Amino acid sequence: MLSVLLVTSPFFALVLCGFVATRRGILPLSAIAGLNSFVLYFALPCMLYRFGARTPIAQLLDPAVAGVYLASGLVLVGTVVALTRRRLGWNDAAFGALVAAFPNTGFMGVPLLVALLGAHSAGPVILTMALDMLVTTSLCIALSRLGMAGGAGVALRNALKGMAANPMPWAIALGALASWAQWTLPKPVEQTLAMLGDAASPVALFTIGAVLARSQMNAHERVAARDYVPVALAKLIAHPLLVWLSGRAAIALGVPLTEQALVVLVLLAALPSASNVALLTERFGAHGGRVARIILVSTALAFLSFSGAVALMTRG
Repeated sequence: MLSVLLVTSPFFALVLCGFVATRRGILPLSAIAGLNSFVLYFALPCMLYRFGARTPIAQLLDPAVAGVYLASGLVLVGTVVALTRRRLGWNDAAFGALVAAFPNTGFMGVPLLVALLGAHSAGPVILTMALDMLVTTSLCIALSRLGMAGGAGVALRNALKGMAANPMPWAIALGALASWAQWTLPKPVEQTLAMLGDAASPVALFTIGAVLARSQMNAHERVAARDYVPVALAKLIAHPLLVWLSGRAAIALGVPLTEQALVVLVLLAALPSASNVALLTERFGAHGGRVARIILVSTALAFLSFSGAVALMTRG
């Protein structure tokens, strides 16, 4: 466990630095948008492209990995919506389900899991990120519109337009294409991408802390603990457990899922909630304070819960 903490501590320390810097006013709130833009439009797409281009195309398009991860996520989404819809309504129930099923793969998962498990983890990480952006998010947005004017169809079209403007899916697709075609970029271009990609991890982690601090500072309304603590625990405990059970069942049925890939999937699911869900929540008029607290609690608890999951999944 100590050896795991030695690897994970710097990642969570950078999140804490961003949180403290924002809370103490060292980092102005107006600067957070700039950090987010740098990570989203420059650093992270370059990192994803480089990992994708270096990963065999079979790992990037592994149907066994996709099926196990997606099935687990859909079960979790359905369960959270079923348990909370009557009390909270479709909108808040759907975004609560999204924040429970969408791990912080981009900002935290890619650099952390590669550091822990090696470059072979990049393929499943990139594949699951694409599934969460394209399938899980679209489903939850559609569910959030049920019973509202315009319905799920209009919301889904708007969500797809927003995703088309998101550079991360395009970076993943281009990386997969480069892997398949075995492209080699000119050296100056490759060096530029490498410099931007290397900046992704520290800036992204610092930005997570800043975004969490801003969400906490802006969420003045009271939120009952029962509305956010169980969802945070579902993200950290139920999600990885569902993935592990689904993976074990798939392997027992003869699905060609490797033990190595299953470890990556379980640890992905054990990550805290994705911070970008808070932005979607605001855009679609759901309870932003509730989602912000789920992200904050899951991130704070993940320092121990994620490290424990790593120790359990990699022992022996």
